[in-house]
Amino acid sequence: MTPFLEVDRLAKRFAAVVAVNEVTLTLAQGQILALLGPSGSGKTTTLRLLAGFETPDQGRILVEGNDVTATRPAERRFGMVFQHYALFPHLDVGGNVAFGLESLGVRGADLDNRVSEALRLVDLQGLERRRVDQLSGGQQQRVALARALAPEPRVLLLDEPLSNLDPTLRERTRREIRALIRRVGITTVIVTHEQEEAFDLGDLVAVMRQGRVEQVGTPEQLYGAPANSFVAGFVGRASALEGTAVESDAHTTRVRVGEAMWSVPSPASGPLRGALTLMVRPEGLRLGPPSSPGVNATVLDRRFIGAEALYSVRLASGAELEVSGDPGAAKPGDSVSLQPTGRGILLYPRSGR
Repeated sequence: MTPFLEVDRLAKRFAAVVAVNEVTLTLAQGQILALLGPSGSGKTTTLRLLAGFETPDQGRILVEGNDVTATRPAERRFGMVFQHYALFPHLDVGGNVAFGLESLGVRGADLDNRVSEALRLVDLQGLERRRVDQLSGGQQQRVALARALAPEPRVLLLDEPLSNLDPTLRERTRREIRALIRRVGITTVIVTHEQEEAFDLGDLVAVMRQGRVEQVGTPEQLYGAPANSFVAGFVGRASALEGTAVESDAHTTRVRVGEAMWSVPSPASGPLRGALTLMVRPEGLRLGPPSSPGVNATVLDRRFIGAEALYSVRLASGAELEVSGDPGAAKPGDSVSLQPTGRGILLYPRSGR
């Protein structure tokens, strides 16, 4: 992959707080990267460093091999869509889209043509004279996108672009944004704390915690082979359970969980020994009658999620897990036995992160 956008060991500190801690990322031209993580993980600060709104304490930002770390925001040719859109209420739609172009010296017929083209990209052509307060939330979001795209930026930066929309509108607008970015072919970095949004929009997803990138990969890689227990718990549903590796080879690890012995696929990193943390996804276990071999548990709750139900169960140790299964398999208060399905159980050394 030929790098288009490179972030090399970027770091930023605010007083005693390390907001961004040696973040390194690489994107090819046209790729979409989603920065995913909990509040305070450094996502937005990383985006602001890319935009030039913050100055890094160390590290470099390169576009097509050129170092832009010390370049002023307006000269980077990065387009930015803010969380609250930052539209100007005293300007109409066309005026909002034209604002950035005018600051670059675009005037006359060229200005009108580029405003029209930007609005056409986001399917808002003909609304140049509409007041922004007369638009829906989704339309306002698209105006903000048009304003960011009008100067033909090299990189598009989106900060929580869908957080102000209701769930139904958010899903539809997410599809529209994805189609637009694909159509334009612009290299894009999106900040979000919503896993579904990150997985839907990102070619790559970088999971962040406490200023660091824990793992970068495709959505499939992050879900199927999370690098550590934090990523496993943050990406998709997963419950933590303690166990001990009794035997382990490159293919299978026999794990003692309570009084039961489970055979679980070994991680790609190789055989394990000693105390383990098991990150158990709902599909990793099945419910059986209490007389069958396995780990005994009590059903606390049952929620329907379509063709299956999601069961909350409590082990004798007090640990609580989520298990998917047939809606008629059990009801709250029932005693059950849990056996592994052969997938969806991820193993990590107990001392690991």
